[in-house]
Amino acid sequence: MQAMIYRAFGAARDVLHLEEVARQTPEPGEVRVALRWSGVNPSDVKARAGARAGVTELPFPAIIPHSDGAGVIADVGADVDPARLGEPVWIWNGQWRRAFGTAASEITLPAEQAVALPRDIDLQTGAILGIPGLTAVHTVFNGGPVAGKTVLVQGAAGTVGLLAVQLAKWGGAQVIATARGAGLERVAALGADAVFDFTRPDLAQAILAASDGAPIDRIVEVEFGLNAATDTAVIAENGTICAYGSAQSMAPVLPFYPLMFKAVTLEMALIYLLTPSQRAAAIDHLNAALIAGALTCPVAETFALADTAAAHEAVEAGNRAGAILVRTGRD
Repeated sequence: MQAMIYRAFGAARDVLHLEEVARQTPEPGEVRVALRWSGVNPSDVKARAGARAGVTELPFPAIIPHSDGAGVIADVGADVDPARLGEPVWIWNGQWRRAFGTAASEITLPAEQAVALPRDIDLQTGAILGIPGLTAVHTVFNGGPVAGKTVLVQGAAGTVGLLAVQLAKWGGAQVIATARGAGLERVAALGADAVFDFTRPDLAQAILAASDGAPIDRIVEVEFGLNAATDTAVIAENGTICAYGSAQSMAPVLPFYPLMFKAVTLEMALIYLLTPSQRAAAIDHLNAALIAGALTCPVAETFALADTAAAHEAVEAGNRAGAILVRTGRD
């Protein structure tokens, strides 16, 4: 099979190489998936660059990057129902704590990590569900139903944010979001009730005005360190801030007492480490939203497998209007 491989940290064009590698036969409990699309996420780019916190050495001698992907089950190991052969699936944690991810024509992995796609959902959408989809659904619904509540999605023009806005609206919440530039229109078009430029100096006041002065029940947060003061100002008593990133302020100052005297729950979401029950709930919510036609998964750009380095550079550049995908096979 063909795969993009790196054997050292570094710039994408310096370390990523297209190679022919041996096909992996499924062991008991595993499936082999003929991949069609591989999703490129910021975490994949940071891992290849050696920029992940606490990681100083390559964890494996050779790595096929990317955790997300979609394709069709081509082979099954013992203890896996052969009726799954030919089943369209999406992948989660493809390269998490494993050497070989989805930037390849095939992947072999435990059967539960290949999730059946709902009927009529395309494989490009499937390649977006692993990290962006699960992150969005977990950060919105992990605290329970949001019907009748107000949800703030900070930095909503990113892929996770765009999905979170749609999921919260589908769940019956009033959705307030922040973005910038062209992202403001993208977020509004996907259903947010109010969208504000996150650089405006009176952001907290604008958010509260949009909710008729009522504080916010739940905040989906992409940059906790930068937004901690705003989040603290607008969060309701017994509200929840679910943060899945703080890349621009990695050692944030926590306004402890203002948060404590509102009895705020601060949740750190790392989608790779969901418990089995959390992941099952997230998958059920995603499937329900997809079947209901409530979820559009935007794709900004696609690349050939041989051009994976350019796909990494597109993620590094930021300001994307959707996901970056690599074509690993034919639909």
